[in-house]
Amino acid sequence: MTETARDRLIVGLDLPTIAKAEKIVTTLGNDVVFYKIGYQLVFAGGLEFARDLAASGKKVFLDMKLLDIDNTVAKGVENIVKMGMSMLTLHAYPKAMKAAVEAARGSELCLLGVTVLTSMDEQDVIDAGYEYDPHTLVLRRAEQARAAGMGGIVCSAEESSAVRKIIGPDMALVTPGIRPAGSDKGDQKRVMTPADALKAGSSHLVVARPIVAAADPLVAARGILDEMTGALSR
Repeated sequence: MTETARDRLIVGLDLPTIAKAEKIVTTLGNDVVFYKIGYQLVFAGGLEFARDLAASGKKVFLDMKLLDIDNTVAKGVENIVKMGMSMLTLHAYPKAMKAAVEAARGSELCLLGVTVLTSMDEQDVIDAGYEYDPHTLVLRRAEQARAAGMGGIVCSAEESSAVRKIIGPDMALVTPGIRPAGSDKGDQKRVMTPADALKAGSSHLVVARPIVAAADPLVAARGILDEMTGALSR
């Protein structure tokens, strides 16, 4: 991939109001071009904000983790394509992924299969009723996402190297749970530094709290971008 660190950093706007999100976007200016919008902001008017961001030239990763019957997933994806989004998540269930891929065919929307949430460890996966440990489940879903024709995978950076071997060099590999050295892990259980995640095979890094909750978000973002640039130049 020839993308720069600026193309690969996705800032998660995990914020309670549009006003707070707008302030972050304004503060980060041209240094950041890619943003993630998830449930918290969506339910505060974030869908219109997402459209506005895309219209302004920013890239938007809509983190909705869709999962429903085939027709419902397909119809939702069709409308998300019309919104001008760059990335969209859905849970990596084979039927849902196949329906989404067909609905997005011919568009530039990159569909991402969510494997195992980075807030889950082995006991959490067992409690959810799966017979696999997180690593095995991630790899199985990566194989299914590739077979379905998805644009990429969402997984922990800890699994990036193994997943990259399965999906090949062209699919996107998006990793949340990114934490610069010394920062608080929060509720994430499987985390990695930006440089290590890129070395492991991740193509895009999602960073939220270390930037949006920083005393100076622009300084925090630039520090992460510098670390990413150093890793990409090696």
